[in-house]
Amino acid sequence: MAINRRRFVQTMGAGAAGAWIAGRGLEGGLWPELAAMQGTSGAAAVSPIILSSNENPVGPGKVVLDAVRAALGASGGPAGRYSNAAGALTEAIAKKFGVKPENVALGCGSTQLLRSSTHLFTGPTKALVATIPAYEECAGYADMMGHPVRAVPLGPDLKMDLDKLADASRGAGLVFYCNPNNPVSTYVGARPTRDYISRVNRISPDTTILIDEAYFDYVTDPDHATHVPLAVEDPRVLVARTFSKAYGMAGLRLGYAIGHADTIKKMQDLDAATGNSSLNVLAMQAGIAAIAQDPGFIAAERARNTSSRDFTMKWFMDHGMKPADSQANFMFVNLGRPAKDFRDACAAKGVKVGRDFPPYEKTHCRISFGTMDEMQKAVVVFGEVLAKRAETAA
Repeated sequence: MAINRRRFVQTMGAGAAGAWIAGRGLEGGLWPELAAMQGTSGAAAVSPIILSSNENPVGPGKVVLDAVRAALGASGGPAGRYSNAAGALTEAIAKKFGVKPENVALGCGSTQLLRSSTHLFTGPTKALVATIPAYEECAGYADMMGHPVRAVPLGPDLKMDLDKLADASRGAGLVFYCNPNNPVSTYVGARPTRDYISRVNRISPDTTILIDEAYFDYVTDPDHATHVPLAVEDPRVLVARTFSKAYGMAGLRLGYAIGHADTIKKMQDLDAATGNSSLNVLAMQAGIAAIAQDPGFIAAERARNTSSRDFTMKWFMDHGMKPADSQANFMFVNLGRPAKDFRDACAAKGVKVGRDFPPYEKTHCRISFGTMDEMQKAVVVFGEVLAKRAETAA
């Protein structure tokens, strides 16, 4: 199945499509336009519950915010000058993962890193392989450059079908391996992932595998391990990470990649040549503080998310709707009705949920997890919307 950007744009509209491809976490910023289209006013327009962008609803915490304030200083401080903080941030990340600084590349969110990887490793005869659906950045960018895209359907449990993915990987330039997978929230364990990587290395030795671990910190599956150690040793494996999710820094736009020194140098050389190597000084200071803080911050965020996840998924299951297994800070649930109808009805009541994700837009909706208080309020809206639909159908 081929991903066609033109068909995507025609389906979504140019404005929405541009926002979709532009980067993670932009859905929430579209609320004012959505509210205007819906004719929404009052409290719903002012303070909606935003469950559409897979963000950390409680933010980065005091340690990070204090670092940002300190970077501003009394009269602008470091923010008024070009920064050399990239080296300190790179060293902090390297220390966190037990690697060398030459194994780390920084990016404006992980979006820049995904684009750089697609630019480097795909070409007119070197396809991009990805599941459908998956986070769209790599496939959209490859298609924009005129590079072929091989889209691999998910299995019946909405997990990646590794046999089909391996077959599609033969002769490919890059495999985008989003795990946990956005938007469907499912996760493939560390052991089968390592087996898949070994298989691709054997049958297609020139193919690079980009593992997107954006939601790694939310996984509760016991077969859970980062692939950073493998990436550092194998130039055909690259791991992308972001501060936008569990670290609560979506608005600061900061990500990083870890891999073999030769692979990282290629990415850095490309970014320098294309002018994409500058990062925000406030984001870098925030990143230094975030990566060095007590591991208890991430543990607490995982526990908070797990409580909201379990509560929300149980609500849908108790009401006869089946979510995919969620190992992230969002869920993908089979509503048995078009996501657009549900989304529009929820928006009118002040709750914003995820956009369409073909080919599941007629049945499934992605819902991010907010705080427990937000989810308790949101399920009341979900119940009203779904009950009204049932009454209309009757």
